[in-house]
Amino acid sequence: MTASAPITQDVHTIPRKLPTDGKLNLVGLTRDKLREVLIDAGTPEKQAKMRVGQIWQWIYQWGVRDFHEMTNLSKAYRAQLDEKFTVEIPEVVSKQVSTDGTRKYLVKIAGGHEVEVVYIPEEDRGTLCVSSQVGCTLTCSFCHTGTQKLVRNLTAGEIVGQIMMARDDLEEWPVPGAPKDETRLLSNIVLMGMGEPLYNFDNVRDAMKIAMDGEGISLSRRRITLSTSGVVPEIARTAEEIGCLLAISFHATTDDVRDVLVPINKRWNIEELLSALAAYPNLSNSERITFEYVMLDGVNDTDEDAHRLIDHIKRHKIPAKINLIPFNEWPGAPYKRSSNNRIRAFANIIYQAGYASPIRKTRGDDIMAACGQLKSATERARKSRKQIEAEAGLGD
Repeated sequence: MTASAPITQDVHTIPRKLPTDGKLNLVGLTRDKLREVLIDAGTPEKQAKMRVGQIWQWIYQWGVRDFHEMTNLSKAYRAQLDEKFTVEIPEVVSKQVSTDGTRKYLVKIAGGHEVEVVYIPEEDRGTLCVSSQVGCTLTCSFCHTGTQKLVRNLTAGEIVGQIMMARDDLEEWPVPGAPKDETRLLSNIVLMGMGEPLYNFDNVRDAMKIAMDGEGISLSRRRITLSTSGVVPEIARTAEEIGCLLAISFHATTDDVRDVLVPINKRWNIEELLSALAAYPNLSNSERITFEYVMLDGVNDTDEDAHRLIDHIKRHKIPAKINLIPFNEWPGAPYKRSSNNRIRAFANIIYQAGYASPIRKTRGDDIMAACGQLKSATERARKSRKQIEAEAGLGD
């Protein structure tokens, strides 16, 4: 299948600039690019493949940032690397810990911008919610992140750097030479943080390839879920070039309602989106597409909505599960959460139709870390409640 042309936006990814000391950051480079820069810096071409493998393991398997600690390299070569390169990840500005153990990090990236990253511990897994953009371009009306204007795409290094940052905080880097431990505190990645991942496809792909690489962080593709609001032309590419699981921010069963909740629907409507999902390569019951559905009181939560949702999925023969998300309210939000009884009734209709319909447990809402609540702290502090309400259309 021929990959579709990349979707373009009026947004840029910050170029890979040299730090002020003139060194190039190696984090986020693909293996091919790493080989290229090593050769350019004087590594003999015949040694380049081996050197890439060694440096890759030190950075992504062991979490080492100091070239002088890369002990299977000669002292002279370590000094050569230290002269030309650096290994840097986003800086943690603040960390909040919820009463339920959820951790929310505010991290600073190049240009002084900030993004939020959330770690959610559960009994059988630990999930990191990763951001792909500073702000968001989609302006989904129920989402707090959407009230922060898009600034720029994150680089591959800034995306995979969020994973490395969380492993630092969890103290989860293995010790070279120690017995292998398959237990993972950070076992899953969800691209559900700030931004639309498929509007930053190349950087997201490169970062996830690094995360999945067996000689590094080594997360299975089935442990990575990419959530999109429905950038239809990039959906097939996601399967072909990343191969991870897919989640769709669906949230409505008619175009009229989805146009308001998820404005990208005006470009690619429900029918176009469902057709693309039905054609998702290698789709099977073992790799179902997750439909994310936020429950909004009196907006999208009727019995009729539940039946329409089932009809959509059955008509297109899409193996699916439906995650029902109680709306996480934020200051000035124009919607209210559906009642618990209404959510349970909606879930029961879906379950009776033969689809899994888990109701997502709200995590981290006491620190504004729940789904749809992420927003740079500096941006949030910059605005008064009155301004936020005005942007949400609630002003006088």
